[in-house]
Amino acid sequence: MRRFVIGKAKSLLNPSYHSQNHTLLRPLSASQSRFLSSTSVLDSPSTSSASSMYPPVSLDTINPKVLQCEYAVRGEIVTLAQRLQDELKAKPGSQPFEEILYCNIGNPQSLGQQPITFFREVLALCDHPAILDKSETQGLFSADAIERAWQVLDQIPGRATGAYSHSQGIKGLRDTIAAGIEARDGFPANPNDIFLTDGASPAVHMMMQLLISSEKDGILCPIPQYPLYSASIALHGGSLVPYYLDEATGWGLEISELKKQLEDAKSKGITVRALVVINPGNPTGQVLAEDNQKAIVEFCKQEGLVLLADEVYQENVYVPEKKFHSFKKISRSMGYGEEDICLVSFQSVSKGYYGECGKRGGYMEVTGFSPEVREQIYKVASVNLCSNISGQILASLVMSPPKVGDESYESYSAEKEGILSSLARRAKTLEDAFNNLEGVTCNKAEGAMYLFPRIRLPQKAIKAAEAAKKAPDAFYCQRLLNATGIVFVPGSGFRQVPGTWHFRCTILPQENKIPAIVSRLTEFHKSFMDEFRD
Repeated sequence: MRRFVIGKAKSLLNPSYHSQNHTLLRPLSASQSRFLSSTSVLDSPSTSSASSMYPPVSLDTINPKVLQCEYAVRGEIVTLAQRLQDELKAKPGSQPFEEILYCNIGNPQSLGQQPITFFREVLALCDHPAILDKSETQGLFSADAIERAWQVLDQIPGRATGAYSHSQGIKGLRDTIAAGIEARDGFPANPNDIFLTDGASPAVHMMMQLLISSEKDGILCPIPQYPLYSASIALHGGSLVPYYLDEATGWGLEISELKKQLEDAKSKGITVRALVVINPGNPTGQVLAEDNQKAIVEFCKQEGLVLLADEVYQENVYVPEKKFHSFKKISRSMGYGEEDICLVSFQSVSKGYYGECGKRGGYMEVTGFSPEVREQIYKVASVNLCSNISGQILASLVMSPPKVGDESYESYSAEKEGILSSLARRAKTLEDAFNNLEGVTCNKAEGAMYLFPRIRLPQKAIKAAEAAKKAPDAFYCQRLLNATGIVFVPGSGFRQVPGTWHFRCTILPQENKIPAIVSRLTEFHKSFMDEFRD
């Protein structure tokens, strides 16, 4: 095509240049002149010089904030695991293990967890509403799923899940979610406070974009932390202000630590804008006590901080002595209303007992902001048009599942209880296994989907890691992967108290895989410690 354009341009510019039939050129028309003005740059020396400057994009020219952004959950160890998996597929028996056991990310269905039947029935009917009118449908789908699908479709523009929606999400679905929040907390919820998003992550990014204007704006984040927060703060040009969870007290959150880090940030000229609290914790698995939550709310009120409450694991509590309480419920029970505290609560369909990560559904409930600021949040949401409709539907289903008396209730309850009780058993088995390893201690798995054991490595291992230019826990995790096929995430990817080393392990591999994980890990760990024993 380029040769054709250049040839045409030359034939128009040079009267001695003829086509194959030697037809002489006519004078240029106005349209031909305009064509030449747009194509003449093809032969210009400046363009030729510019094209030799390849590549136009390099690590030196991209946004430095992208370089600062790291996400260990899908980092170097996982890349190696994927390469080993490809090698196993191409050449079975090429590794000292038969399969890769992914324990690195909270992705339940990729590891065999089955979706909730009622949720998928409603989604299927909404995606293909023509089958609602077929007689066979009554025998294939539960009556309450059919009824719910009709209700949802009546709320969607054009009854089409492929259509755009309101940028905050479909109003009727937000009504359903608000009712679910009110039923959970015992306090009113306003559907206009709810922004439906493609999972909780975009909601976190939206709030960071809103709150951060320069590197002098800080966000208090727990350490260890979920890398989404450090990554999003880096991308938006802010400063992460760390507060350390106390491993000795089961990853406790001390108000004295918050105050200390807040004052330290102020001394550096950083204005702290918000406090991030992850409850239940990721990667640490603790569930906050109600009194602790009240102290956190009081701290945010006194210091004028936005409370960013990551509550995506609210269904994942495994110990009877602990119970999830939303920060919305806590703050309202303390008598604080919208005029007292700015609170953003995040929820997702990716976690809990549903595990619908790939459907990308979630929401944030935004309270305590002025109408003017709310308009700006809506503007940011509008830039992305809307979140996907299937994710919106799932978010409404999660907050309004089948109730007693509904046809699907018994099967729904059995599926939910089966998943959560199995997760609790897996958590306890892995917790015990870690605590039986030399030099490893692991706090109780109270909630979420992870364990975060501490590993005390011999000095020889630490020096070997330094020689390999790796963090000691990353060195351990890479050796573990190469020997066993087990994928853990090094604790250094989540940040940790300097001089301590950890790794994160999910509890999501199916129960029949857990014995193999324990066996392989135990054998490897003994060999590793013997090899590097001081």
